[in-house]
This record gives sequence, structure tokens and C-alpha cells, in this order.
Amino acid sequence: MRIACIGGGPGGLYLAALVKRLDPGHRVVVYERNAPGDAFGFGVVLSDETLGGIEHADPDVHAALAKSFARWDDIDVHYRGTTATSGGHGFSAVDRRVLLGILRDRCAELGVELRFRTEAPPLEELERGHDLVVAADGAGSAVRTAHAGHFGTTLDRRACRYMWLGTDLVFDAFNFHVLETPYGVVQAHAYPYSERESTFIVEMHEKVWRAAGFRDPGLPPGADDTESVRRCAELFAGVLGGHRLIPNGARWRSFTTVRNRTWRRGRTVLLGDAAHTAHFSIGSGTKLAMEDALALAACLHEHPDPDAALEAYEAERRPVAQSLQRAAQASLEWFEDIGRYMGQEPLRFAFNLLTRSRRVGRENLRLRDPGFVAAVDAAFERAAARTAGPRGEGESGAESGPRPAMFHPFRLRGLELKNRIVVSAMDMYSAEEGTPGDFHLVHLGSKALGGAGLVMTEMVCVSPEGRITPGCAGLYAPEHEEAWRRITGFVHASSTAAIGVQLGHSGRKGATRLMWEGMDDPLEEGAWPVVAPSPIPYRPGVGQVPAELDRAGMDGIRERFARSAESAARAGFDLLELHCAHGYLLSGFISPLTNRRTDRYGGDLDARLRYPLEVFEAVRAAWPAERPMTVRISATDWAEGGTGGDDAVRIARAFAAAGADAVDVSTGQVVADEEPAYGRSYQVPFADRIRAETGIPVIAVGAISSHDDVNSLILAGRADLCALGRTHLYDPQWTLHAAAEQDYAGPGADWPVQFSRGSRRPPTGRTDGPRPRLELLRHPDQGPAHRRWRPGSRR
Repeated sequence: MRIACIGGGPGGLYLAALVKRLDPGHRVVVYERNAPGDAFGFGVVLSDETLGGIEHADPDVHAALAKSFARWDDIDVHYRGTTATSGGHGFSAVDRRVLLGILRDRCAELGVELRFRTEAPPLEELERGHDLVVAADGAGSAVRTAHAGHFGTTLDRRACRYMWLGTDLVFDAFNFHVLETPYGVVQAHAYPYSERESTFIVEMHEKVWRAAGFRDPGLPPGADDTESVRRCAELFAGVLGGHRLIPNGARWRSFTTVRNRTWRRGRTVLLGDAAHTAHFSIGSGTKLAMEDALALAACLHEHPDPDAALEAYEAERRPVAQSLQRAAQASLEWFEDIGRYMGQEPLRFAFNLLTRSRRVGRENLRLRDPGFVAAVDAAFERAAARTAGPRGEGESGAESGPRPAMFHPFRLRGLELKNRIVVSAMDMYSAEEGTPGDFHLVHLGSKALGGAGLVMTEMVCVSPEGRITPGCAGLYAPEHEEAWRRITGFVHASSTAAIGVQLGHSGRKGATRLMWEGMDDPLEEGAWPVVAPSPIPYRPGVGQVPAELDRAGMDGIRERFARSAESAARAGFDLLELHCAHGYLLSGFISPLTNRRTDRYGGDLDARLRYPLEVFEAVRAAWPAERPMTVRISATDWAEGGTGGDDAVRIARAFAAAGADAVDVSTGQVVADEEPAYGRSYQVPFADRIRAETGIPVIAVGAISSHDDVNSLILAGRADLCALGRTHLYDPQWTLHAAAEQDYAGPGADWPVQFSRGSRRPPTGRTDGPRPRLELLRHPDQGPAHRRWRPGSRR
């Protein structure tokens, strides 16, 4: 093959060397516009996984690198005059100039044609003369920019400014230095990369940057912003201790996340930063580029046809890059908003920083450094003890091992929950004319017996017209109250769980089929009229156009909510949650995408909140004063022009002022064309922000699936309670099993006496290898009673 590589950075050079090593018959040329000795930046961090791949692919390159590595195990977090150290991390770094020299020498040895100080010919010319063109020309890739429409390029410019510097201070660990200055919070990311020097990256939010008087001086390319370097040295004088900061084309930059819909255009392919970028706080672009090169070289070797090779390369690397970008996005946003965490005590702050990407949790840190995690646990234990109420049932008795964060109690008004686990509200669509039956008794009862602190009903509708489907449960008739009393009675008599009711009205999303018959599809017969703040259907052209509520209709629905709350109190519920999320009636008033009213209930956010707050206040007045009341909100609509994070904070504050004891922070489902950013714990950042900026207790939801997730979120201070839905469908006794897996048998993890013999994990009968996977998905012929569990049929 004839291969042209545009860009002589680590990714391009490493690819060229690997391709020639695998098949010396390939003709490979590398175009690099800079001189061989030019290198921007300082140290490059490589993970053990990447180094393992390098050693396997080319032992000579690995051996040369190994002679120059700086290695360390610790991360030091310097904050408010304290240093918290977490060990066992295992980093390696090398001088970027050394790395490039090793790769250049290897390319020359293998016969790669290197053309430095040479601009690459036009892409069309390269494509005519080569079988493959690799664009490894960096985050500002000219190839990608010229064909951005084809690649589907998006560029996300972030809110922090940073400057990449070096220093002759040699650190002995990866250091995070967090400074509180008169202008705001400034942080440095610093690590050693040789026996003489370290990388020192200064970062701050653009608002802080401007308040500190920094500006872009408009220097020519390659010139140093010497005045900014001097100012940074002043800011970090206490850290540097007389050592100097070293510039190398030093200038202020804003990190830009590069994403592409595809990395291929014919036989031209993007590699490294040209294809994807990830914030430096989670991993170096060099590391990603070299991993790309490993994958592309292997695919070219395995697939003689270049088209098949490029398809295989993108199929292999895209999921990896996307996963890392999600983690990097969480990390960069954490640093953008670092100011909101400055009130945290030092150990919690350090734990929060170390788990910011949501890829590393408590368990991972415990395996690396048990002492650090034990200190974090102890600090949380002390803080929890200061705020805990009087000991209740289940709070006595011997504990087995340290108490995980998830098993600490939590008080909401007059209700103390035995632990921090909530069974999230999940619609079952199995009521008869609004009346819950045996299915609900078993469903909710099994979750209560399974160890959760709080079990929530599905959305219970306040009127027949407020149902989503004919199978939705209600609290608008005497028989409903009696049926719910049977369920709450069982929960209270047979478990130590609390049970909460979620009250709601479907609004424009009503009169649809049961979930397994077609979610959101309109009923073919038996439909009832639907209402909404504005006459906008959920799906244009599908189903009814809702009638716009008038004053009389709004008053009537508000009274329905209040009467249902009174009924819920008589039925024995411990907590009431008002459903103001997911595009149902009250949520419809809040979102500007669904509320186009011109009266006092439409317009700005305060006006759009007016009716939901009126309903909340009516319910709060009808609900017993000693029992807590929460509200579920959609913190973002995941759609342009809809509500977002800033709005969510204002919404939470408004409901808290009206008497909400906690905010259940969900997202989306408001409009049909939403574009959610799915991923691990993807909704948690919204709860985290509300908690940090308002101090209101929050319930976090959204792809939280392990006890490590829960413990990590609570220890970091991102949530007070965690609600898990599908996890509890998969395993109704998930909370008790989580206790057993953590070897914990103390308060908050009390097994029903009938189940006590199961409180330790039974032997599996296997001595090695993974446990067999339990398949729960039923065959469609088994009927709707089984299909209603479908959302929980995958782990």
C-alpha cells in the first residue's frame, strides 16, 4: 500500500512506524510542516494499558521509552492549606521531545519517508497518488476543517482558559493545586516528566481569568505571553517555592472538544485529535492518538482491503473514544464549576475531585489506597453523625465492618429513612380503573422487603382524565384509597422501609396505550380528552391536540391534587412527591417548549412556574405537616430552547421556598425530539449542581446501577439519596445484596427475619471465571404480565 500521513506528531509517526514494521513492503510518507526538533507542550502521560499495547506492538519503541520514563503512584490534592494523598495510581510520563525523537528514529530505521518543514500537498492530489491518507494533523486539522460537513464535525469551546507551562520544580506525585484568589478559584495540574522538569498547567474559568486582568495579547504564532507567565508565577509562588515557570509557545487557550459523526471520507481517515479530543484532566491527546495508531495499524494488517480496514478501525475505536469523551466532559465540567465545591471539607473535596469523571469510584480507589478511602469514610461518618436524628429501630446491634455511605440514615422532616436507597417511581400500567391490585402489592412489597429505605409508587393520577394509559393507578376514588392502604399496611408491617406516593397528571401525554402495546401511541378507542398549558401535541400529527386549560380547568385540577393528597395521607403513605417532570401537565407549564401562554401563567420562568407552585402549595397544605414532601423535576429538556441547568437551580429554589424537603432531579421526556446525553450516571450532574448551589437535599437518578456508584455519589456530596429503577426490576433485593457484597450486616441493611439465612452470599460452586449470566427477558408468547418487566430484563 501507498500511505500518506499528514502530521508528524506522536500519532502520525507511531502509525507510520507500526505499518512499516508489520509490512516493510508498504510505502509510507509523513508530511510535517514543523522542524524535527519542534515540540509544543512538555510531558506526555501514558497509562499502563497504553504502554502494554506499545510493548506488544513494538518492543524496541517501548524499550527506548522505558529509559526515559518518570513514574509515580500518588495523587496529591492541595486545598485550603491541606494535602490529601491517594496512592496506587501508577502513572508514567515522558518528555514530548524525547518521545518524538524515539518515534522519528524508529521511522527512519524502518524506512518511513519523513518530510519535515513540508506542507502536505492538497488532499485531492494525495488521494490520487496513495491508497490511504491519514489526517493526523491535530485538533485544528485542515483536512477535517475543509470537509467538516462530510465528517459531521462539531466543536464545543469550553468555559475555562488554560496555559500549558513547564517548571524546573520536580514533583514527586501528580499534583492538583487549588487556590482561592481575590478573583476566584485558580487551579494547577502538575506532574513530573523527567529528572529535571515537570508539566505545570494553569487553568481557571474565563470569568476568573477576566477578573484577574488576563487578556489575549494578540501575539504571533509561537511567541510566548511572557506577562501572563509572570503573573501565573506570582499566583503560584507559594507552590513553586522560587522555581521558575518555563514557557514554550505559552499562550492562553480555551479547550475545544472535537467530535465527528464519521472519521472516514473515502480512503482518507482522521486519527488522534483530528478525530476526537478529550480534556487534559482525564488523559493526554498523545495517549489517545497512539492508541488510535495501534488500532489502525492492526486493522490495516488484518484487512488487505483498505475500505474494510477503515470500517473495522472506526468500529473498534469510536466506542472507546466516545466513552473517554464522556468521562472527559464530566471532568472538564467539574473543573469549570470547581468554585461550587469550595465549601467542602478537605477529604470530601479530594474524593470529589478524584471521582469527578464517574469512571473512578470508591471501590476503585479503595483497591488502590485502602487508607485514603478509610479516612474518607470516617470523615463522612462523623459528618453524618452530627446531622442524624435520634436512633430508631434498626439502629442498634453490632455492625459487621465499616458502614458504607449508602447505609447511613437520612432525615426528611419527621421521617427518618434507614438508608439512602430509593426505589424509583416506575409506571407498571397494571391497575384496573385506577385501582392497584395484587400485582402492585407484590411489586412494591418485594422492593420494600429488598432493603431499600424508601419505595416510591408509580405516578398515581389525580383523576381519570389525568391518567397516561387505562392501566395507570389513581387516587381519586374511595376504592383506590382502600387498595393503597392495603399496600402501605403490608410495607409497614413487614419491612422497615418507608413508602412514598408520587402524584401527577398526564397532561398532553394522556390517553395512550399500555407500554408494551406501543408507548406514547394514542388509544384507538376509549380515549379521553387531554389538556395542556398550550394546544401543542406531544408528537406533531399523532394523537390528540390537547385543549388549552382555562382558569376553571386549572382550579379544578389543583383541587383534584389537594384531594388526592388528603386521600394519600389517610392511605398511610409516609412521603408525597409532586410530579413536575417528564412533560406531564405540571412539567408542561414549566418548559418554554410546551408553554406558549400569553396570560400570567406563560412567559418567563417565574410566570411558567406560577401554576405548578400553586398546585404544590395546595398539596402541601393538604398533606400532614410532619410528613415530608418532595418534587420531581426535569432539570433539562435536552432540546434547544428548552429548560437547562440554570433554570433547574431556579426551579429547585422556588419549590424549596414553597416547602419542598428535597428535589428529585430527573431530566427530559418533555419533547419527543429530545437528544439526551446518555451515559453512566448521566443525570447526576444536574442534581449535583442543585445541591451545591442551593443546599437543598437532592435525590439523584439516571443510570445509577451499582453500590459503588451510590457510595461514590454520596461520599462526594453530589447527592443525598439515590433512586434506582431498572436495577430494582432486575433484582428486587438489590439493596440487601449490595450489603452482602460489601460484607456489611449492620443498621440500614436489616434483613427480614424470614430472609435472614440469605444475608451472606452463598457459595457459587465455581472456583474461577465469571458467574453465569441470568437471562430474564421473557418470550413474547408469555403474555403482557411478563412483558411489563422488559425494561429490567438487561443488567
